[in-house]
Amino acid sequence: MVFCFMPDHCHLISMGTGDDSDLILGVEEFKQLTGHWLSTNYPEFKWEKSFYDRIIRNTEELAATVRYVLDNPVRGGLVSNWYEYPYSGSIGLDLDTFLEELAPY
Repeated sequence: MVFCFMPDHCHLISMGTGDDSDLILGVEEFKQLTGHWLSTNYPEFKWEKSFYDRIIRNTEELAATVRYVLDNPVRGGLVSNWYEYPYSGSIGLDLDTFLEELAPY
């Protein structure tokens, strides 16, 4: 999973690991669990009901999408390099190796 939590939205890239993987259910559960925490700690913040999803079909598209997600805080003017942003990263993917090999600038 690659993630970037921005002040007003978030980006997640996740990959199913089995034939029964269910992206919609995963996003719904994520929004439910985090929505409960947010309503307790930041009641002014509410998740939108919908979300945007797409299928990434090859390594090149994955590399471009990872770069897009990580560069979101740079485009938003929050940092000058994605490494500086503390609310983005990866679970299960070595971003440095991945970006050097597949998504160089």
